[in-house]
Amino acid sequence: MGFSEGSRSGGPAAPLLLLALLGMYCAAVSCSAAPPPEMLHGSYAGKSEFRTVNRRELGSCLDPSPYLAINVSGAGGGAGLPDEVFLQVTVAGVLKPDASDWVAMITPSNSSVSGCPLSVANYVETGDLANLPLLCHYPVKAQYLTTDPGYMGCKNAGCGERDASGACKARTCAAMLTFHVVNFRTDVEFVLFSGGFDTPCLLKRSGALRFANPASPLYAHLSSTDSNATSMRLTWVSGDRNPQQVQYGDGKSSTSQVATFTQDDMCSVSLLASPAKDFGWHDPGYIHSAVMTGLQPSQSYTYRYGSDSVGWSDEIKFRTPPAAGSDELSFVIYGDMGKAPLDPSVEHYIQPGSISVAKAVAKEIQTGKVDSIFHIGDISYATGFLVEWDFFLYLITPLASQVSYMTTIGNHERDYPNSTSVYVTPDSGGECGVPYESYFPMPIVAKDKPWYSIEQGSVHFIVMSTEHEWSEKSEQYNWMDEDLSSIDRSRTPWIIFIGHRPMYSSHGGILPNVDSNFVASVEPLLLNYQVDLVFFGHVHNYERTCAVYQGNCKAMPTKDASGIDVYDNNNYTAPVHAIVGAGGFSLDEFPNNGKTWSLSRVSEFGYGRVHATRTDMLVQFVNSSSMEVRDQFRIVKGSSANKPSNLIIQQ
Repeated sequence: MGFSEGSRSGGPAAPLLLLALLGMYCAAVSCSAAPPPEMLHGSYAGKSEFRTVNRRELGSCLDPSPYLAINVSGAGGGAGLPDEVFLQVTVAGVLKPDASDWVAMITPSNSSVSGCPLSVANYVETGDLANLPLLCHYPVKAQYLTTDPGYMGCKNAGCGERDASGACKARTCAAMLTFHVVNFRTDVEFVLFSGGFDTPCLLKRSGALRFANPASPLYAHLSSTDSNATSMRLTWVSGDRNPQQVQYGDGKSSTSQVATFTQDDMCSVSLLASPAKDFGWHDPGYIHSAVMTGLQPSQSYTYRYGSDSVGWSDEIKFRTPPAAGSDELSFVIYGDMGKAPLDPSVEHYIQPGSISVAKAVAKEIQTGKVDSIFHIGDISYATGFLVEWDFFLYLITPLASQVSYMTTIGNHERDYPNSTSVYVTPDSGGECGVPYESYFPMPIVAKDKPWYSIEQGSVHFIVMSTEHEWSEKSEQYNWMDEDLSSIDRSRTPWIIFIGHRPMYSSHGGILPNVDSNFVASVEPLLLNYQVDLVFFGHVHNYERTCAVYQGNCKAMPTKDASGIDVYDNNNYTAPVHAIVGAGGFSLDEFPNNGKTWSLSRVSEFGYGRVHATRTDMLVQFVNSSSMEVRDQFRIVKGSSANKPSNLIIQQ
């Protein structure tokens, strides 16, 4: 999303902060000129006070209790942590409960929690310009002890010391907290601080907790490799560098290709170390990818993945999408999802709607009516804090392990100064697309050229990168032109164009969400090749347009017998645009006065649901909490313009 996010957390000073930030960047990277306003899209939304912990210098806690102890239950004893667990962390032996006491979950355990003598300039890109050093390692999660409602009233009382008669002479208090942990391969430690997030001082460390199997094969997700639907790629994560296998179908198997990335692969500039390269770094382990071949379209199979040496996953059932040219396709689409904790913790960059969207889409998949999913940018919001990719992959595994999960790169995956991204803001935290392309290998043109097209059923999808050069005669522009010109409309009558940043949005924010240069360059292609439907994210809501071109409605929908808006593309005029960026990030509200081209606006968490035949395409926006349809429309070709749709999915 754009800088309008920051306006919610940064207050009136947010624009000044961004200008100061960009000024410091330009001093470091020799900007030849100030970027135009449409390029000023920051990434500082959701900046809680927890996010500034790792820029605080630690003092010494005065008079700590000699009875302090941190006990962790659910850790598997000597066997180690399981791959997923809710740990109960008990802090005991507190003499005087204080509302500023808190616990951090830190990984790896050998990281320093003392003050680091580093310049604040190294961390300016996070949006915090305070002249404060930081903890040497990023705390993955944190909770105040007041999360336990009985802490301040000492309802969990104990005795730290007894006298000779057995009477308690040192009454102590305790707090019990729950932390959700997934296997991110490195060991974990819980550290007790006082002084709040602003002025922390160290009180106690739990000691290292190790995972039982750091090499476990985990977080499998599927993607399509081509339009034939006879092969599917499976990608998973493990602490094991050796090739593993996916076993599928009736005795077939495929050996994985193994990849990883290092701190050296992350982006930075000479004077400003990025989070990904410095305090946000976390070892990703090894990313395995194997292609299952010899499949049939629209068929169900089972698979498991791993090896005898590190173990095997459970058996998982999946379904291939329909092949190009077949009659029907059903898919789900959303952007800007991210993740949120399943415990009361605070984390860097929480996307509050992500859990409800993931749960709702999982229910959609259980109906058997979802052929594929498209996640169109701003994938995990890890933004340089690499351990958060594991939490995101855990969240989507129930979805992405069962149907094809196709992705689009967004600003929070790619943008960074001096990295050839179109926009100079540090939205990726130094990731520069490397983790994204490693975790989500799409059928792209080449490395760091993450655009592709694929056909499923009656639809030709063309997926672009709004973060890479798209100007006329650029490599990506020429590719889009060539791809669109080569589509066989008798085989795939529908063209759906997908990118991250929108061409139309009523939500302006402090700085524009729409880049007029992008619209001027790429919109003519959509009209020239009669693109039917365009999906974008980036703005965190849902919005639908008329058939629009250059800001003008070229055609309006009519109502069918069921009262649903129908766009008749028998007489094509222009594409319909839909923003589906309500996948998880805090929602963007709409202005009171909408544009003439804006026909439907919903600021609720949810996703798009599409069912396409050869003559009728039904598009619905579904609220993820209630699973109610909040907007729907049809695009038709052939003779079905005024007939009730027979595609309405059961609500």
